[in-house]
Amino acid sequence: MARTKGNESLGSAKQQRGRRRRVVHVFTEGRVTEPTYIEVVSDLVRLHDQGVEVRIANANAPGSQRKPIKLVEAAVRLMREEARAAKRSGVKEDLWPQVWCLFDRDAHESVEAALKQAREGGVQVAFSHPCFEVWRLLHHKPVTGTFGGVCGEAEARLPFVKEPGNIKVVLPTQIKGGFVKAKARAEKMNGEHGKHVPLTQRDPYTDVHDFVEKGLGIASY
Repeated sequence: MARTKGNESLGSAKQQRGRRRRVVHVFTEGRVTEPTYIEVVSDLVRLHDQGVEVRIANANAPGSQRKPIKLVEAAVRLMREEARAAKRSGVKEDLWPQVWCLFDRDAHESVEAALKQAREGGVQVAFSHPCFEVWRLLHHKPVTGTFGGVCGEAEARLPFVKEPGNIKVVLPTQIKGGFVKAKARAEKMNGEHGKHVPLTQRDPYTDVHDFVEKGLGIASY
């Protein structure tokens, strides 16, 4: 299960080599959907047994600190701290902690600035337009047309939207066995946008599959 505690010491280089653990810090815009998605994926593939530890870095952050620019600012600070600690401990670069931000376009301001700051600060971003629900939907069917930047339009298409329970909570049955198809559908969907179109104007769009493959280090669940 994804860890939601605060930062822990990297330990000595000898300890790192012995346990071969790779830490992935994740800052999420949402309080529920993205963290529960990560927890479900971590459990499905037993990430911790594979030497990958995921920590939700802003689990207790208030709403005012969950806008994209605020997420990135905090993530860049953490990336600097982790890089310095890794160098001091003699950790091999391929085992250095990764820092990711998962956020949406929605109607946020300063999204372009957030993406630029993340690139310059060594922080990786999984971005969705209009929101993370596009990625959830792709586990079930292709996505065509536009949502007009309205997240509710994407959520309304989820096949389980009328089922009892909190729609924000991701359940194993909603994604299990769906990654490969979801990724293929996402790549096809994203490819409909011309390369000249800014990322923040590509509706619909998601590259959460990059986080799964590059961040979590897995190719299916």
